[in-house]
This record gives sequence, structure tokens and C-alpha cells, in this order.
Amino acid sequence: MNNTHEIVQRLLGWYDMHARDLPWRRSPDGYPVWVSEIMLQQTRMQTVLDYYRRWMEVFPTLEVLAQADLQQVLQVWEGLGYYTRARNLHRAAQMVMEQHGGVIPTERKALEQLPGIGRYTAAMIASVAYNKDEAALDGNIRRVYARLFNLEEPLGTTAAEKTLWAIAEDLLPTGRAGDYNQALMDFGSVVCTPQLPACDTCPLNDLCVAYRLGVVAERPLRQPKKDLPRRKVAAAIIEREDGRILLTQRPAQGLYGGLWEFPGGKQEPGETLPDTLQREIVEELGARIAVGTQFGVYEHTLTHFHMTLHAFLCHLVDGDQPQALEAQAMVWALPGEMDAYPMAKVDRQIATELMARLQQSTPSDSA
Repeated sequence: MNNTHEIVQRLLGWYDMHARDLPWRRSPDGYPVWVSEIMLQQTRMQTVLDYYRRWMEVFPTLEVLAQADLQQVLQVWEGLGYYTRARNLHRAAQMVMEQHGGVIPTERKALEQLPGIGRYTAAMIASVAYNKDEAALDGNIRRVYARLFNLEEPLGTTAAEKTLWAIAEDLLPTGRAGDYNQALMDFGSVVCTPQLPACDTCPLNDLCVAYRLGVVAERPLRQPKKDLPRRKVAAAIIEREDGRILLTQRPAQGLYGGLWEFPGGKQEPGETLPDTLQREIVEELGARIAVGTQFGVYEHTLTHFHMTLHAFLCHLVDGDQPQALEAQAMVWALPGEMDAYPMAKVDRQIATELMARLQQSTPSDSA
């Protein structure tokens, strides 16, 4: 592979001058690196910075995290999405305390045995925190290599992965793997960006095959995206006479495990949305409801489907009392108390709007 030594030296030289000042880089401990890598999966850097600072204020050490209640963990994580990451991080911290005496493993293979840690995350923790010679590949790094070496296989294919890992391992500089992996990350974020890369001022442009061929905008190649299925969902805002509203907690396993929500579910063929709600509430809570006016409509795209959620104001039919048949738990909460219950994005939007409407309907004190 030609020019590999020159690529490595230029990237490390660029990093020495332009490395971003990130909070987890100020500590040699593996815990901050681990937390940052889990947060950065599928999340933009600017979003992560605030969440990282708040997380480290609440859970400053692995031991504190391991001893924390999962509901507190989910509450601090709320808004980052992909809540399995938070549950895995919490469980992995407990495993390190139980199985490793509170000491984070330093070897990639041992790290990969912990929940939520794959090959890339393990390599970043091992190389950055413990100076292990481990190659890493993520979206940024794949894009940089695909352009430098004009990768002609679409990302995600077996052929592309084989080629990219071979490049990553071939270029890895002994003794500076951590710096090199971080250099690639920063370089992909600042210079070799997805759109409008700074090719004219790039320190690697004379070594970049895609730049020489004029195909930078076409690299990396990607497989065609499949159309996401669409789901229509109904949610019930069930209010009692005392102003409290019913929240249910999702089962610990599965989508949004352990989070709180307004009960409801997916519309089935032939149902109206009120029909859906009445069926779902009987199945989930063993109670009947009267469905009132629509409160709002919310769009949300998840990894595997797009959801349109319709929320309705509802009340229980006289005499019916809900029970947590399918939910993990249930609670009657005032809108002002709902911040204490971790929720997914759409349910939090509903809770926020309920509080806003309550404040609008409450007369302000006059002087």
C-alpha cells in the first residue's frame, strides 16, 4: 500500500496541531473515554458535550454509576435516544464492579465481553485510555479511508469491510494508536466532512486517490436505502378529576425499555384511532376509556420505522380502575411532576405541552 507512512505522519502532525479540546481527553482514566464513546454512537458531537458534562456530574466514577438506580440513569440520558446504550452502560458498570474488582479491562477482547461494547468501542477505549495498539473503524474513519484509497465497494458490504479493516490495521502506528485513532476522528469531523470537505486545504490531498480522480463527492459509495415502513400509533392522555394523568412504564426489555409513556399502541387494519385506544387500554390496563378530542399529532423516525402518533384526551369509564397488566408499573402524575419520569422524545413532547397548557389556563397573580 503506497504512501501509508506519509499518511500516518501527516495525520499525526495535523492532530498535534489541531486536536479538539474534548473533556474526556483531559483524563487518562478509561471511564470518561468509555462514556464518551457510547454517547457518540449515532449522536453528533455538539449534542454529546452537554450530556457528557451532566452525566459526569451525576455519575463521576464507574462505582457511582454501578450503584445508581436505572431510572436515574435513564433520566440523565433522556434526549440522547437509543436507550439501550444507557441500559448497557449501567449493566456493564455493574459487571466491572462485580467481575473485575472495579477495574476496567484494558484489553480489547475483554472489553468486548461487556454489554454494549463492540469492536470499535473496545478498540477506542483500549487505544486511547490504555495505549494499546488497536485499529478502529467508525463512520468518520470509513469515509476518510474510502476517499484516500478510492474504495469502490459500497459501505456495509463484506468486501468493503474487509478492505477497510486491512487498511486500518496496516496504517496503525505502533505506540501512538490512540492519538492516530483520535486524529482520524477529528480529521473526518473537521476536514474530510460528509458534505463540502475542505479538499483544497487538506494536508493529505496530494495522497488522496479520490481527490486526484475528482470523485471525492462520490466516495464513499453507499447501498441504496430501503423505504422505512410507517406506523400509525394512538396514545391516551387519561385524566382523573384531580388533574392527575396516567403514565405507564414500558417493560424493561425491548424498545424504550424502562421508560414512561402515555399508554396506547399501534393501529391495526380496519380500526379507527379511538378503536385502537380502547382496545389497547383494555389489553394493557384492563380498563375501559371514553376517547375525547385529539390533543396533538407527532412525527418521529426510528431506526427501523417511521411513526405518526396521535394523542387523545381520555377519561376512564365510571367504576373502571386500571391495572398494570402489560406495563412494568403505572402512576398517576400531575403534569408538573412528569419531569421525574424518564420518557422517549414524543412522550416528553406531550408532557411538556400538557404543562404549557396548564400554565396558560392558570390565571397569573395580579399585583
